[in-house]
Amino acid sequence: MVGGGDDPQDERTRLVRLAMKLIEQRGGEVTRSALTAAAGVSRARVEQLFPEETDLFDAVIETWFAEPTAIMEEVLASDLPPNRKMYEFFARRFLLQRARFRSDPAAFKVYCELGSTQFERVRSYIDLADHYLCELIAQAQAEGAFAGLAIDEALSLINQMTHPYTMAEILIYLDDRLSEAKLGRIVDTLFTGLSAADRGARGVTGLRAA
Repeated sequence: MVGGGDDPQDERTRLVRLAMKLIEQRGGEVTRSALTAAAGVSRARVEQLFPEETDLFDAVIETWFAEPTAIMEEVLASDLPPNRKMYEFFARRFLLQRARFRSDPAAFKVYCELGSTQFERVRSYIDLADHYLCELIAQAQAEGAFAGLAIDEALSLINQMTHPYTMAEILIYLDDRLSEAKLGRIVDTLFTGLSAADRGARGVTGLRAA
């Protein structure tokens, strides 16, 4: 039971953690009414901490993304060279999500489904990751990588190529096919060859027999 005299932030944190346990047990979003019953506190107290029904789920989303956000900020603040920094930017978040998935696949799938159905409430965290990746791209371009590409174009291309390592739900289907070694090769390839140069891949106007 959560006491009314607890520090409000500590109390809020405990209630969010309890809400996450309920989500994992029930397989879906939890309301303030359900949280009130499970926590043994008054409805008024829950509403004081989460004034709107959506505030509870938004707090759950914030908790889920707290670690990935901290990882990105730590990598950005590091003094690694651009290629190593970009690898760590993707690899550390991938390892975190893989650990979450392997520790409880059913719960992980529930969070992925909630993220899909409530995408607009998750979008800001995706936009933040893109913002940080743009910073990495700019740092890499300052040292000669991704020649001729606008930052937005490089962002789109890199996101497409690293997609299996950033979209959490892909772990449900491809867990054993994803690895740090493969990700490292992808990042090496990005820094070796990604540019605005046309090397002829689109030069064929039609197919013909060899």
